[in-house]
Amino acid sequence: MFEAGIDPETVQVALGAGRSTVYRWLAIYRYGGGPDVLLNVKSSPGGPSRLPATAIAKLYGLITGHDRRQLHFEFALWTRDMVADLIKREFGVQLATTTVGRLLRTMGLSPQRPLRRAHEQNPEAVARWKDEEYPAIVAAAEKVGAVVYFGDEASIRSDFHSGTTWAPIGQALVLSKTGNRESIGMISAITAGGSLKFSTFTGGLNSEVFIEFLTNLVRGSRRPVFLILDRHSAHISKMTTEYVNSTNGKLRLFFLPSYSPELNPDEWVWKNVKHDQVDNAGVLNVDQLFSAATDALTRLQQLLRIVKAFFRDLCLRYISNVS
Repeated sequence: MFEAGIDPETVQVALGAGRSTVYRWLAIYRYGGGPDVLLNVKSSPGGPSRLPATAIAKLYGLITGHDRRQLHFEFALWTRDMVADLIKREFGVQLATTTVGRLLRTMGLSPQRPLRRAHEQNPEAVARWKDEEYPAIVAAAEKVGAVVYFGDEASIRSDFHSGTTWAPIGQALVLSKTGNRESIGMISAITAGGSLKFSTFTGGLNSEVFIEFLTNLVRGSRRPVFLILDRHSAHISKMTTEYVNSTNGKLRLFFLPSYSPELNPDEWVWKNVKHDQVDNAGVLNVDQLFSAATDALTRLQQLLRIVKAFFRDLCLRYISNVS
């Protein structure tokens, strides 16, 4: 295993031996006359071979190369217990949960919160967007001096909750909020340079509300506007199309691949507003909800470095690679 380039910690976990034992074996091998000498070395108690290097390599491939459901597990997320079950099933070796955790770390793996993607997403369409369509949009924008925005909309309810707070152990903290389910809508558009435009509204997003936002977006820009969005019905309606055509090139709309919110940096606006700001406000009515959302968006509008940072998400590297 050492000769194959595997690091000492992985060897230690794979063989179920202590660190000092592994290095003793290595010293005997190197200075004691070769591999034959190891045949006469007594193993430490409890230190029989657990997983050979080939098994570790296969295990790494199974974990990183498959969705757990492909391996006939019920759920999609890997846990130490499920990895232990996989090891038992594939290699006939029973490892404790803590040992599995150490093994995973020495294999270069760590517990992470996964990105969520709809299974309906078309990988070919995503690749085409990154490699062809978005670069073409940027090239067209440069040709006419347009500014490229990414836009999205969201709603928030008065009973929305996502955060946590510190409190005495065993004492549940009660946060006073309204029991009425009031909601408001928000729409925004951002650029890689940190610019943020937004508006709030009541009810659902329709063509009239969307066109009002577009009108303000175009009116406030000295340059043509290229706006990238998803295919919400209000974005592609006949009324919206007619309005866009009436701007004579001042405004153009482009659409992301279906089921691909991770490609839109404007999604980070809602994470910041809803999870990091409004949820902590403890609103009691719809007026306070409007005020909290507007204050949060206005605050974010003034923090160019934060908006720019949204574009550094790993899923958005395709933007910086072109821009």
